[in-house]
Amino acid sequence: MTKHFNDETFRGDYTYYNSPEAIRRFPFPFDRDSYMYSVNIEQHPGGPAGSPFEYAFDVDEHYVAEMKDRAITLAEDPLRCQSLPHMELAGWDLLELIMEAKARDYPDLFGLHKDGDRWHWINRPLRIDQRFTFLDATTLPYGPMEYITRQAQGDFALLHEREGNLWMDAGMVTSQADWSLDFDVGMNFFEWHAPVPKAKKMGVFDKALKFLLAVQQGQAYRRLNWTMTVNPRLDTSPENYHKWGPEKRTITPQNVGRKQFLRVELQSFWRLPRSNAIVFPIRCYLACLDDLASQPKWGRRLHRVLRDLDPVLVEYKGFAVNRDIIVAHLARYDDGAPTSPGIFPD
Repeated sequence: MTKHFNDETFRGDYTYYNSPEAIRRFPFPFDRDSYMYSVNIEQHPGGPAGSPFEYAFDVDEHYVAEMKDRAITLAEDPLRCQSLPHMELAGWDLLELIMEAKARDYPDLFGLHKDGDRWHWINRPLRIDQRFTFLDATTLPYGPMEYITRQAQGDFALLHEREGNLWMDAGMVTSQADWSLDFDVGMNFFEWHAPVPKAKKMGVFDKALKFLLAVQQGQAYRRLNWTMTVNPRLDTSPENYHKWGPEKRTITPQNVGRKQFLRVELQSFWRLPRSNAIVFPIRCYLACLDDLASQPKWGRRLHRVLRDLDPVLVEYKGFAVNRDIIVAHLARYDDGAPTSPGIFPD
């Protein structure tokens, strides 16, 4: 497999772009013409060939640029990566999971060779060739979780199970949708989800926690979540709101199609073998309105979903200030025709 990696930025001049192939494989989150919370959990990996669901950890044309952006964010704020002392074993579990999956699924890009506890990791896109001793953190330039998540797209939350709950005790979080690892680290499942409107009344997170606690080793699942953001910025953290918040006021009817982005999270869940922790990868995908509308089914459906969305969710999803402009723009792509079931384009 030959893979092209875009030369692009997620800040400053915002040169991020999606190729036509990346648009068609975008994980569009709406399987019908309306939206309210749903757990929408499926087994993972496994999906149509070429989709983001095909492999355990999707590696796409944005890989190298995303890793450069993560390095910039970590240099500015090292607290975006934190691990409480009891989570080091979970970090090694995660390192093994990602290395094995990438070497298996993308053998032309990654290699992993084991000789007992002496491991040799090769990451060709990032030009990394690392020999180390498994479970010996002194043989890596960073702790195991930080080392591997500097080489993996998306954010990662490591959850420790105790007292019938899950506690976010470690994570690498540099592309989040307006939440803070530094604030949430050490919180339990309900505490860090407390800002989500109406979810407690609907019992969504009670069901989600019950499901997660039942996940066994060797099982993995996924779901999609979404929000909206102006410009293709990965780092929309509360710490940097002063940078990205004012950008919401730059949307006009003339530029909304290219500047307003749907931000989709492919969230997966894995039970780790040694630590019994759960890892929660959160992979962020970005597509502007005009990219999405290039697929007629998505243009129609996105218009209907955002037009009819509960006002409380409009505020929570981050586009209340621009809702009318967005809906008016998308209306031109909605000819009233019926849409087919499911998330994939026709």
